[in-house]
Order: sequence, then structure tokens, then C-alpha cells
Amino acid sequence: MTAFQTDTTTTTNTTSLPPADSRERVKQLMQQLQDTICDALVKVDGIGTFREDKWDRDEGGGGRSRVIRDGSVLEQGGVNFSEVWGKQLPPSILKQRPEAAGHGFFATGTSLVLHPRNPYVPTVHLNYRYFEAGPVWWFGGGIDLTPYYPFAEDAAHLHRQLKEACDAHHPEYYPVFKSWCDEYFYLKHRQEMRGVGGLFFDYQDGTGKLYRGPHQDGPAAAYSEKLGDLEPRSWEDLFAFVTTCSEAFLPAYLPIVERRRDMDYGDRERNFQLYRRGRYVEFNLVYDRGTIFGLQTNGRTESILMSLPPLVRWEYGYQPEPNTPESELYETFLKPQDWANWTA
Repeated sequence: MTAFQTDTTTTTNTTSLPPADSRERVKQLMQQLQDTICDALVKVDGIGTFREDKWDRDEGGGGRSRVIRDGSVLEQGGVNFSEVWGKQLPPSILKQRPEAAGHGFFATGTSLVLHPRNPYVPTVHLNYRYFEAGPVWWFGGGIDLTPYYPFAEDAAHLHRQLKEACDAHHPEYYPVFKSWCDEYFYLKHRQEMRGVGGLFFDYQDGTGKLYRGPHQDGPAAAYSEKLGDLEPRSWEDLFAFVTTCSEAFLPAYLPIVERRRDMDYGDRERNFQLYRRGRYVEFNLVYDRGTIFGLQTNGRTESILMSLPPLVRWEYGYQPEPNTPESELYETFLKPQDWANWTA
């Protein structure tokens, strides 16, 4: 579920090396994030509980995979923590960061995907991570929302919470990282976004331009280019930023759950939810670089693929009926919008 982008502009931050306890501090942050979110989800669901599987990786490291199923709110959800290390960097990293060659690596992160039962409650994805390889280090991650039915107030609420978290650290984080998210969670073969976006960033080491993705002709790159190189930011600055973003998840998502969890729905809404879940499967299996990274580093397969929904359907040549909530999703919500400034 970790999403890695092709990086063409990064440089090593030689002015701000990580502190000696960097790995332990990020590990503790990621474990605490997993614990806090799981506790809150159990309380909100009221029925479901998490099953935990601890696993070890032969090459070094391991993790805790937690899965909740058949709850009152969550049909299935997974919240994973992992930390892995080794001597052999995977090809997906060496291609993007050749300066890391010849160094052992360390990576840790927490990721989740929640698939609610009610079609009016959106699916949500979160991932925050940290990577070190010799002199190379960076933070990455984000949050994105995938609704099945169009509620503008829900998309606006999530984006405002994320913008507030970003603005607490830098006024230009949200504009770049919001556009980057719109760009990343895009199904090229469908020519549509996966959902209403959120935040996405990668390769943040406190140097250079904010955008580090492959689409140098896109809006995120264009905005970042206008900003130019930002003032250097330290490891501590970025650690604090990721901490704030991770803490924004529950207040960004749970109010949406409470608003939609008891709405009545029928077979039409359920079938559309299952059909749209197919897009989630397509993205994670075709495009998600985190899936590639996990498999290339011999991660735990069950944990890597726990992002997939428990039930899904495909329909040949599906087209939504005009002037329906389903058609509104396609026409408005699956295209980039300025959700943070939305007004009714």
C-alpha cells in the first residue's frame, strides 16, 4: 500500500542528517498511530474487533498486521505497521534513487485501508512511511478518500482537515501535495480518478522543490516549479509535519462515518458500491508502487494485499444512468476539485 513515485529531482540533504535515534522515533510514531487508530475504530464500530498477526521477515524486520471484519460499520479493514531492513535494495528503489546503491536500507511505516459496509460511507486509505539508505533519507505518505456516492460536504471536510494540518507547517504543502494526490490516484486505463483525493507526498528530505513525481507537465509540478527550491527543512521539521498529518486522520474521517453510517440503502446502492470497489482492486494491482515494493522486499503477502475489498464485482460496459447520484460521481467527484474552498 505504500506508494512510491519516480523521482527525478531529489538531492541528498547534507545539511540535516537524521538524529541518531531517527529510526526508533519514527518506529514509535508509526506504532502509536496504528494503536490509536485501531482503538478508535473498535469504539466507533461497536461490534468488530481486530485480529493481530505478528510476522517476521527473514532478511530483517517484521510487523504487526491487524484486520477487522464483519463489523457494524466496517465490512473489512486493515491497519498495518512494518519495519524492514536489509543489505539488498529492491529494484524499484535503486531505479528512483541510484545514490542509495551500495547501502543497506531501513523502511518503516503504517498503512490502512477501510472498506465500510454502507455504500454511503466512503472507503479511505492512509499511509505514512520513512526510508533510510546510507546518506539518503525521506518521508512520504498521505491520505485519500474514495466515496461511492457524492456528498460534497464530506469531501470538503476531509480536505479542510488536511489543509489545516499542512498549513501548520508550511503554506505551500497543501497546494502541491493535494495536486500530487489527484495525479497519483488516477487510473490511466479508465481515465478517471480513484476518488476525491486528499494528500500525497514522497521523497521529502527537506531540500529542493516539493514535487518529486514523474509528471513534470502536470499541475503539481507546475505549481512547485513556480515556488522554486524551498528553504531547507530539517529532519525534525519533516518528522513534526508527518506527525501532525497522521494525527489529522481520525478527525478528518470519523465525522463522515458518523454522518453516513445509518443511512438506508438497497440493492442498487450495494451493487454500485461493489462495482466501484473494482476500481480499487485495479489501481492497487496495476499501479500501486507500494505493492511492488512490498513484494520485491519479500514482505508478508497477506499484509500487502489486505487493502483489497472482501467483495467486489465487475460489469462489462457499465454506464451510469443520466441525472443520478451515480452519474454525478463520475461527472464531478472523480475530477480534481478545490474541495477545501467548497461552499454549499
